[in-house]
Amino acid sequence: MCNRARFSGEPETIIEHFGADWLADKPMDNRFDPQELRPFGRAYVVRNDAGRRGLDVMEWDVLAGQAKQAGRKVAQTNVRTLHLPQWRSLVSDPANRCLIPLTEFCEWARQPTDLGDGKKPIKGEMWFAVTDQPVFAIAGFWRQVDDQRYFAMVTCDANALVSPIHPKAMITILRPDDHERWLTGSYDDVLALQRPYRAEAMTVRGPVFPTRQAAPLA
Repeated sequence: MCNRARFSGEPETIIEHFGADWLADKPMDNRFDPQELRPFGRAYVVRNDAGRRGLDVMEWDVLAGQAKQAGRKVAQTNVRTLHLPQWRSLVSDPANRCLIPLTEFCEWARQPTDLGDGKKPIKGEMWFAVTDQPVFAIAGFWRQVDDQRYFAMVTCDANALVSPIHPKAMITILRPDDHERWLTGSYDDVLALQRPYRAEAMTVRGPVFPTRQAAPLA
């Protein structure tokens, strides 16, 4: 469920768009790629701090590397069941809510495609964008473990555009006038905003196959 996303902009884009300023030193290392969001990777996150809107950098795994599946570490990137005690205790406190700026997010195509290259058919990437928001915000929450901060995206029911590809859920895209309500509102406000974005205000492209090429036409 949406373990790939992109932000094709600069920090200055977020600062201008969200009225935020830096809360932490700007990362300078080559391992930080904010334009390609992947589990365990770091991303730009907008949150409130001491009454001001700020830009931070956090790791995309709200359980901070503690979860394992089949003996391997897995990232907790998305959460839907906000009523569970461990999530409600976080989301109920506005200080732990955040916005994740994106320009696209990905879901895998439901059926594999035969690319005619003699290799096994594979599922392509389907990339979604929001037509009325070139930069849009995903509802999220975060927690601090030692001196590091970690976040997750909140999911909701899939809309009519996403559901044919991923029927179970989609990430919760917020309208600009709901940013403040998400960051400062009550727990009931959080539940009210956990809803699918309008399908008619979104586009999808794909499938695309970044690691393979279709065989040339004869």
